[in-house]
Amino acid sequence: MFLTNYLKIFMHNYPSDISRSQFAIIAPILESSCKTTSPRTVDLYDVFCGILYVLKSGCQWRMMPKDYPNWNTCYYYFRCWSKKTGDKSESVFEEVLKKNSSKD
Repeated sequence: MFLTNYLKIFMHNYPSDISRSQFAIIAPILESSCKTTSPRTVDLYDVFCGILYVLKSGCQWRMMPKDYPNWNTCYYYFRCWSKKTGDKSESVFEEVLKKNSSKD
């Protein structure tokens, strides 16, 4: 159990990754934006870091490192978080990026 958690924490370490403490600040916003009827099978931290990797590196979604969840999953969440809903001027993704950069 301990070894599995240890490996999961240190599975990927790319310059685009954020820390778990930074993610804890924005996690409630991300979790509430994509409604799900079944339990999630992926860690949203890994998904978010995968999205940041693609945005920072400029690579294609299909070329994401295998350390991250499947590219289809990351792309699904990116589309979900990038939608502007209602009268909001920014998407959920833009909101969390601003919130995260203000905490640095």
